[in-house]
Amino acid sequence: MIQSLIFDMDGTLFQTDKILEISLEDAFNRLRLRNEWDKETPIDKYREIMGVPLPKVWEALLPDHSIDVREQTDAYFLERLIANIRSGKGALYPNVKKVFDYLKENNCAIYIASNGLIDYLAAIVDYYKLDKWVTETCSIQQIDSLNKSELVKNIVEKYGITNGAVIGDRLSDINAAKDNGLVAIGCNFDFAKEDELSQADIVIDDLIELKSIVSVKG
Repeated sequence: MIQSLIFDMDGTLFQTDKILEISLEDAFNRLRLRNEWDKETPIDKYREIMGVPLPKVWEALLPDHSIDVREQTDAYFLERLIANIRSGKGALYPNVKKVFDYLKENNCAIYIASNGLIDYLAAIVDYYKLDKWVTETCSIQQIDSLNKSELVKNIVEKYGITNGAVIGDRLSDINAAKDNGLVAIGCNFDFAKEDELSQADIVIDDLIELKSIVSVKG
């Protein structure tokens, strides 16, 4: 049985798409009011790069803007994300709490390793009371390299994980698992890409499938 599970947050546990568009629209409306943007909000572009650290997001969405404008937009976007989480506009994916209950009942340790920022992750954990199950939530903000594999490595070393899996929807999660000798479980959810999922050891369409996978593997 797999004893330790390291989950991605966005697009894996949390349905980010429910707050993504409205928060991004808020951020670009702010740019419009400042006469710094006069086109459509690039929601499709963001969906394409979903999962990369936020500094890289703004490099892609605002390539012709100054670092100062990017940083201001990033800060405001984060404010709007957190406000929308706290107002209940987001949602966990189906069966998150049911699966977490099962894992805890079977003495499995649960961790979160995310490209999200510390305050953003804390808002989700707090709103949905995930601390009831999760040992530690780790943010890419804690890693200078902004490398998901290194973030997972820190968790593996800190907790002495030898029999574990990384569960996520993007290639960075799959690579993080393989780079650390863990099972790579890909989630075929909203932001997933077929070519990336093809590199996972296992692909699931619903988190409830983890109940049987965890019992069989390891």
